[in-house]
Amino acid sequence: MGLLFTILISSCSDPASVGLELAPGNNQVGVFFAEFDLPAEVVLLDSFETTTNAARRGILAVGHEQDDFFGVTQATSYSRLSFSSSQKRPEADAILDSVFFTLRVISVNGTDLDQPKSYSVHKLNEQILDTVYFNTDKIPFQESALASSEITFNETKDTTVRLQVDQQFASEVFELYKGSREFSNIFNFRQYLPGIAIKAKEGDNTTIGLQQGENTGFIFYYHNLADTVASSFRITTSTSRGFVNVESDRSGTPTASVQEYRTAYDVGNKVGAKANLGMVIKINTHPIDEFLDSISGIVFNEVSFEMGEIESFPETQNPLFSGYLYLTDDTNNFIRRSIDRNPITVQSTNQPQVETDENGNQIPMVRAPAQVLFNQTSKTYSADITSHINALFRGTLTNKDWLFYGGIVSVGSEDDNFKKSLRQMVVRKDRIKVKAIYSKIK
Repeated sequence: MGLLFTILISSCSDPASVGLELAPGNNQVGVFFAEFDLPAEVVLLDSFETTTNAARRGILAVGHEQDDFFGVTQATSYSRLSFSSSQKRPEADAILDSVFFTLRVISVNGTDLDQPKSYSVHKLNEQILDTVYFNTDKIPFQESALASSEITFNETKDTTVRLQVDQQFASEVFELYKGSREFSNIFNFRQYLPGIAIKAKEGDNTTIGLQQGENTGFIFYYHNLADTVASSFRITTSTSRGFVNVESDRSGTPTASVQEYRTAYDVGNKVGAKANLGMVIKINTHPIDEFLDSISGIVFNEVSFEMGEIESFPETQNPLFSGYLYLTDDTNNFIRRSIDRNPITVQSTNQPQVETDENGNQIPMVRAPAQVLFNQTSKTYSADITSHINALFRGTLTNKDWLFYGGIVSVGSEDDNFKKSLRQMVVRKDRIKVKAIYSKIK
């Protein structure tokens, strides 16, 4: 595909003059501007791991959303439960006062937040195993809920809310907790209560982020007959393995054709990315090669990657906060360094772009990924990629296509924001651009 310059000056014989000269006649003679589009498609990632662990500040996403581009997306979270053996047990004649299931909500993203949203907690039929779980995995659970309630968030995005617990279940657990074999150790407990599924109501069009830990789980309030002060104990998601399952029905939408994993699809004049679904944008960087091949004797002053203005979205439904540009090829996988298996990303400007390995070879740096940040005012994403383009121009790096992905992926880190919500963004393909300002070297 040829370069799509916004303004072409063209028939210059000097390749360093490709582009638009800035402010002709002023003191910036020899400074040029070029802008060109980058073609884009969408890719659905496979092996999209969503395993969480409260010990690592795990976030569970629970929601049900529907829109014209991605269709219906539902996130159901699964988690083990645990209890502390050091908690004081109720006495044999203790009386149960009340029980709640609390949700530690750290984010709310949706529409009509002045209307009640419904959540329910269900008992799993099978245990969560000590294995890796992906967004396509799920475990059967009981249809009847252990706990449920409606919640109206309004402007609140960070709160702890209470669900009403089924009274028969609450009474059963309370009696067992006093001293039965089911609570003699964690293994017996998980045979009795394998874990829970937390789900949202169809049509609520809202997703919440839940913090695993002491504040997401059951809390039992009781009193012993001789006590004047109430006591309590908790059965929570603290130190518990969990995962998020995502179900997607894209029928009748531009993304309905996206069926095969790791395959690039042309879905029309728009592309988009959606967290936890694992749908990302593949960006064809061949126009960068064409541009660099057309110039010589120059130095780049500033180069930016920009996407947007993105398609409109409700005020209370936040888009992806940011993303990163991961290098890819025809396999549509992250390209990883052989020495440490870390994926290679476009690095931040004013940071080293390469380093030397133990054999003296130059390899891409991975420590400072360039963050493509969303601007709430302009509704655009952008990143400074000047150092990356200069490295390509000098031949220090080899140009590759990019995957726009909404989180950090690295060996040894599980802090990936792209697995903590159902946030999304949609943009027209003709709004994905590189803008360059460069100077001719005399």
